[in-house]
Amino acid sequence: MSAEARLKQLGLVLPQVPTPVANYLPYRIAGNLLFLAGQGPRDDKGNTLSGKVGADVTVEEGYRRARIIGLQLLSTMRTALGSLDRVDTILKMLVMVNAVPDFKEQPKVANGMSDLFVEVFGENGKHARSAVGMGSLPGQISVEIEGIVSIKP
Repeated sequence: MSAEARLKQLGLVLPQVPTPVANYLPYRIAGNLLFLAGQGPRDDKGNTLSGKVGADVTVEEGYRRARIIGLQLLSTMRTALGSLDRVDTILKMLVMVNAVPDFKEQPKVANGMSDLFVEVFGENGKHARSAVGMGSLPGQISVEIEGIVSIKP
């Protein structure tokens, strides 16, 4: 099943691609690679979701916020490529979790995005990944995710 058909079957609606807040692009294509700039979670009104995981934000809420970012990244992929069906493979994702110093569950938070990509792309959604803790992130967002995607020839 195509990624676009799977998205429809899952009943997922993609949000608007967030406008960059500084001097950068939301994505860049080089050859058959799509580089996705880091994004933080936004609510339905476009407001950023902030808070430190392990203090203000639970692991479950962190997972939900990583999934929200995953939807935003899917929207960026569609904008960049015209269709999610042009995605060949999700190659590498970097998940940064704004967490308290002794937080150890970054992978559980990151799974919010990873699980979504597997739901949409199947085996091609499985990716190499780093999930790391940060002392802070821009605007105190809870999670930031960036990645690299291969494009079908």
